[in-house]
Amino acid sequence: MYTSSRSDNSLTDQAKQASTATFVTALVLNAAVAGIELFIFTFVRPRFKAIYEPRTYVPDESKRVKPLSNHIIAGLIGLLRLDYRDIKRTNGIDAYFFVRFLRLMLVIFAPVWILSWALLLPLHAAGVTNNKTGLDMFTFGNVAPTQQARYAAHVIFLYLMTGWIFYNIKREMRHFISTRQRHLVDPEHSKSAQASTVLITGVPRKFLDESVLAQLFSHLPGGAKAIWLNRDLKEMPDLYDRRLKACDKLESAQKKLLQTAAKLHYKGDPPADIKPDPSLPMADQLVPKSERPTHRLPWKFLPFSLPFIGEKVDTIDWCREEIVETNKLLEESRAKLRADINTPGLGEDENYPPLNSAFVLFNQQIAAHLAAQSLTHNEPYRMADKFTEVAPEDVIWSNLGLNPYEMRIRTAISYAATAALIIFWAIPVAFVGIVSNIYGLCNQYSWLHWLCTLPKPVIGILQGILPPVLLAVLMALLPIILRLLAHFEGIPRRTGLELSLMTRYFIFQVIHSFLVVTISGGIIQALPGILNNPSSVPTLLAQNLPQASTFFLTYIILQGLAGAAGGILQAVPLVLYYVKLILLGSTPRSIYNIRYVLRNVAWGTLFPSITLITVITLVYAPLQPIIVGLAVVTFWLFYKLWTYLFLYVLDQPPSGDTGGLFFPSAIQHIFVGLYVQQICLTALFFLSRNERDQASAIPQGALMIVLIVLTVGFHIIINQSYGPLLHSLPLTLAHKSYGMPHQPSLPSGETGDEIAEAGEEDEEDEAKARADKAKGLPNEPTGHAAVKQHAIGDEGFDKARRLEADGEDVDDDVQAVEERRAEMPTDFNHPASFHPQRPIWLPQDTLGLAESEAQALQADGVDVSLEHAVMNEKGKVTIDGRPP
Repeated sequence: MYTSSRSDNSLTDQAKQASTATFVTALVLNAAVAGIELFIFTFVRPRFKAIYEPRTYVPDESKRVKPLSNHIIAGLIGLLRLDYRDIKRTNGIDAYFFVRFLRLMLVIFAPVWILSWALLLPLHAAGVTNNKTGLDMFTFGNVAPTQQARYAAHVIFLYLMTGWIFYNIKREMRHFISTRQRHLVDPEHSKSAQASTVLITGVPRKFLDESVLAQLFSHLPGGAKAIWLNRDLKEMPDLYDRRLKACDKLESAQKKLLQTAAKLHYKGDPPADIKPDPSLPMADQLVPKSERPTHRLPWKFLPFSLPFIGEKVDTIDWCREEIVETNKLLEESRAKLRADINTPGLGEDENYPPLNSAFVLFNQQIAAHLAAQSLTHNEPYRMADKFTEVAPEDVIWSNLGLNPYEMRIRTAISYAATAALIIFWAIPVAFVGIVSNIYGLCNQYSWLHWLCTLPKPVIGILQGILPPVLLAVLMALLPIILRLLAHFEGIPRRTGLELSLMTRYFIFQVIHSFLVVTISGGIIQALPGILNNPSSVPTLLAQNLPQASTFFLTYIILQGLAGAAGGILQAVPLVLYYVKLILLGSTPRSIYNIRYVLRNVAWGTLFPSITLITVITLVYAPLQPIIVGLAVVTFWLFYKLWTYLFLYVLDQPPSGDTGGLFFPSAIQHIFVGLYVQQICLTALFFLSRNERDQASAIPQGALMIVLIVLTVGFHIIINQSYGPLLHSLPLTLAHKSYGMPHQPSLPSGETGDEIAEAGEEDEEDEAKARADKAKGLPNEPTGHAAVKQHAIGDEGFDKARRLEADGEDVDDDVQAVEERRAEMPTDFNHPASFHPQRPIWLPQDTLGLAESEAQALQADGVDVSLEHAVMNEKGKVTIDGRPP
């Protein structure tokens, strides 16, 4: 035992008041940070359109939004009045349903907030005899052993809350199915190649022939229009990557050479060691060899170069030779590939034999969906995995040749590794949970008593701010590892990888960011009592586990206030934007990518960060009702934040849009929260003891078991009723899909002509669509594009360049052009098999240096372009069009 000038009772009182001090510290600090960030945002937003409103001028005109007012108050009011339904037109279905999920959380938790505060807060705090103070008096654990009849109110609350959630889940799933089906049969999307293409893996060898597959799928409506067998390209992808790297390096080196030559020319003092040589380009005549760009080649077996090690070469000469060599090798390989493709049947001596997968483009969209749902082969695992809505940019080419059995073994290994990671990750996360309960530690352990002598604000920061920050840092490392595990599994599409990552990351967050922190935070405080009196385990756990809510109160405050305000300020993107322009914005292409390629989001990590808050709120709603109010504020802030970001800042590549498939996965996360909530309350009820140390809440626990059974039943019904409708089009909508001959609509109200109504929400959407149409706006997103970049048009650059820092508006007549994939197919082949060399993009100059260099490059067989880029006398590059 330890001795101290403070009494044990004093330390106990401090431990009881710790949650309140921690909460107040976190609230004040995060509110102050949020206020400062919002104040800065109101002033910098009108001055940095490239950061805060790039969607007013960068995308295609049909996907632009009207600029917000530059007036501070009017701009904020306009931001708050943004309509989330516009996201469906401007940024796709995935973004729309993400914001829709945030809105759903508001709809669910707003009534729960009112009910919990009106019903549970008085029951926890009024007339109790536990002598708890601060936030602890509002927790489930504050109900005294003599007053446990009050637990009946918790059961009533949970039944009402669960019923309200069930109603909203059914309503939202119906709306999701209706909206997704409208999206799939929308003419702009339906006629795209992506909508009618199926990726099939596990194809047996005898079916690896275009004519055989065409015959197989001739039984479907319209048959196959085109088939691409995926082949083992061997060295071609490496050659293709080598050429791309050489092109990037050559553009940078050529720009540096031109800049140096211009500087020497205008300086008017040519180096003495330079002798004019008319056979050389002008820049080579002006720049001495010692000032030409150089780099070192990787040493021996190393895949990368190191300073002072390896052969030093002239960068421009080396890149030219590398591009010429890879061009030649690629052309030779492509000639062999064309010969293999044009040779009928399966030859034993093929240079590039087919892998066990193929893309099949159907003449009718409904045929693609029928192919995906049909039992294609008579043997196990053969042609069993089929993927619709495939875009070439979404394909992970390295995963297309895996054997079906190998894929399943990889899947087992991948999830086993994920489980191992979960187990070993518990150690650092548990430490974070322990840190969140400093007063409890110093009150119970003598060697930590010095912590109690620290000033209260310091302890508040250590206990309330530091743990959430440490947890956020730990969680930032996870997606990298989990994404690698999903890739190892053999998933053939990037969107599928994100969906897998969403599940893995959510499991991680629930276990480590919630369960481990909850258990460690509560048990540490209860541990001394358990050691002194093991028979008191049930009572101590029931009283102390709810006290771990302090951490989650501060966590939600951090996310809702500082997180949302930081998201709208975008301080990091703002700084990085100009840092990149200064340090990396040297070539025309790099400037274009920095200024006019919009940022996007990774759904696999974004959705779980939101659904984790949902789970925390669901579980702690009956234990610490204050958390529900904080969650409502947080979800409202996120709802407004992401509506603004998806309308004005971010851009989702259409080729990576799943049509909203992340939304039903998020709905499954709600059920996880319900199960954890109900199991925890069931355990707490059964563990509760009265003043005679007898079980006192058996009826409540039994009713909770009934509620769990009802939740499982409803979960099964939802999955069975809506699960088959998630991915594929039904036959009742075939007449609305692309490629179908004109025929009378099916009877309205029975099956097809009217897509299933989803209540008043759909009616609101339809009314808005009619209003948008009256304004000349399309009521659905435009067709899917083939590239990830949404590029501003040539004629828009002159005015767009003024957006960097001068605060000027973008005129409405700035035109934009998005590169699009053709309505009908181009190539569902690996880019290495057909992409030409990317032109070297050089800026023009008044001296004609770039033109001279371009002639030399073209003479060597390197494609060059001088379009839309100009370099002035000081070497600064400006662009007025898209990359060539």
